[in-house]
Amino acid sequence: MSSIFTTFKTLLLGTVLATAVQAQAQAPAPAQAPVKVVYHLSDGTAQATRAIQNIRNHLAADPTAKIVVVTHGAGIDFLLDGATNAQQQSFAGSIGDLSAKGVGFFVCNNTLVARNIDPSKVAMEAKIVPSGVAEVARLQAREGYVYLRP
Repeated sequence: MSSIFTTFKTLLLGTVLATAVQAQAQAPAPAQAPVKVVYHLSDGTAQATRAIQNIRNHLAADPTAKIVVVTHGAGIDFLLDGATNAQQQSFAGSIGDLSAKGVGFFVCNNTLVARNIDPSKVAMEAKIVPSGVAEVARLQAREGYVYLRP
């Protein structure tokens, strides 16, 4: 009788474990936090053109990505009123489109001051930060952003 009881306990334990494993396998995977990326621009409109295409491709592959663009030096040029690419197409439409998809744009105030550019000339979608390089460092060190430089 003891042998039957032991066999019964073993079978019961096996059934419980199998059920638990099956339930775990069928449970939905926990949601992953979106990838956070900072695109760093400092080289002018040619770099901005590449970055815009990279960001479009990035969002097509991962629509949940949280993307910000931080600019300083010549990198701010595409975010100024009237800025155009090499084909004389305005950047305004691309900036507006990407902003509507959640992309953030940041402009270095140190650059504005050094180049004597009125902040009112910056695209309305962009936010002015005290320092572009300090913003890149903060995003990486404190907020876990991955660094990309197109």
